[in-house]
Amino acid sequence: MKFNYRKLACLVAAGALSTAAMAETPIIGLITKTNTNPFFVKMKEGAQEKAAELGVELRTFAGRYDGDNETQVQAIENLIASGAKGILITPSDTAGIVPTIEKAREAGLLVIALDTPLSPASAADMTFATDNFKAGEMIGMWAKAKMGDKAKDAKIALLDLSTSQITVDVARNQGFLKGFGIDLNDPNQMGDETDPRIVGNDVTQGSEEGGRRAMENLLQKDPGVNLVYTINEPAAAGAYEALKSFGMEKDVLIVSVDGGCPGVRNIEDGVIGATSMQFPLKMASEGVTAIVEFAKSGARPGASDGLDFYDTGVQLITDEPAKGVDSVTSKTGLAMCWG
Repeated sequence: MKFNYRKLACLVAAGALSTAAMAETPIIGLITKTNTNPFFVKMKEGAQEKAAELGVELRTFAGRYDGDNETQVQAIENLIASGAKGILITPSDTAGIVPTIEKAREAGLLVIALDTPLSPASAADMTFATDNFKAGEMIGMWAKAKMGDKAKDAKIALLDLSTSQITVDVARNQGFLKGFGIDLNDPNQMGDETDPRIVGNDVTQGSEEGGRRAMENLLQKDPGVNLVYTINEPAAAGAYEALKSFGMEKDVLIVSVDGGCPGVRNIEDGVIGATSMQFPLKMASEGVTAIVEFAKSGARPGASDGLDFYDTGVQLITDEPAKGVDSVTSKTGLAMCWG
């Protein structure tokens, strides 16, 4: 049988072209804390949409649970080995992941932290996140305007995430207090204010049950609480249930941060007075765009004016607008929310 060298040459050439095309398609990694939290589900959706639009390959990974650093380390090592151009990551252990992040950057990958800064933040090339201090400040300003003259006699319960002084936790708490007009002692520290309007701080772990428990604890300390700040909307829902069990739900104003669809519906239902919405889809989408630009030109993303991170925006949602505070209604919020 006569061997067809021309046909072989064509096949080899076609294979080489295919391999070259694959090599030219940038690989981008998205690593989230989990793949079940609605916030991270929306983040993944944003990354997938933008990757498809820009013609790049997106590989997604997630921890088995919130705090699973080992799985995130393995994902980064996988992406380094695959020749990825960049990584988007919501770190579970902001300090523990840093040595592996350093390996990725040394290998030439662009690393962008999403939502949660690394410790130190400079361990990533850039952080794309909500301005959490501003998010807190907005709900504080709204609460002060809403209470009017009664703000000077407010009794405030602060329902935080934990006692660990996590950056996001501190920023939201301190922003709220500043927005409400309370003098801060150390802006990087929660719980050191001396204003007599503060009843106290308690922790929720960001959960509904935690919010209920923390609210009950602070009501025991002072049953006259009339304003509640919560780290997120599940904690706010728990606080509301605790207040309702004492017949106080109509006498206490609750404010929060997140912008998940259940939280926005709680605005609509009068459970939460106002919340600051963040935009996980935008964080991931713009992160993908930044890595593609880096792959093309070597350009690295810069921080927003006056900040040390790239601000992906925040919007106050309330059905009770207050003078001097920009906001949109829950109806508008339901068209933008996640989860």
